[in-house]
Amino acid sequence: MTAEPTGSTRPDPAPGAVALTGRLLCADLDEAAAVREHLPEHVALTLAEPGCLRFAVEPTEDPLVWTVSELFEDQLAFDAHQARVRSSRWFEATSAIARDYTVETLTGEV
Repeated sequence: MTAEPTGSTRPDPAPGAVALTGRLLCADLDEAAAVREHLPEHVALTLAEPGCLRFAVEPTEDPLVWTVSELFEDQLAFDAHQARVRSSRWFEATSAIARDYTVETLTGEV
């Protein structure tokens, strides 16, 4: 099953913004089903967070792999997001799923 791309983008983040990119790597179809079931609420809650500039989780051609792209205006907003997630239904349902993420603070240099 493919899902529509999720999330929002706002242009040109300022220096100090925090970007997370990577993949969710489901071990089996049950884990992928948990992602599909809980993703809409997770996306809606994340996009409503103060400081969320972009949040997208998209399926790939592999039904067990999802790409993840997040952008928060600063470290405080990113940390608040991480704290909220740890107490969410999303975390409860997907915490066993492998993640391959890179987190970086943007400097504004090209």
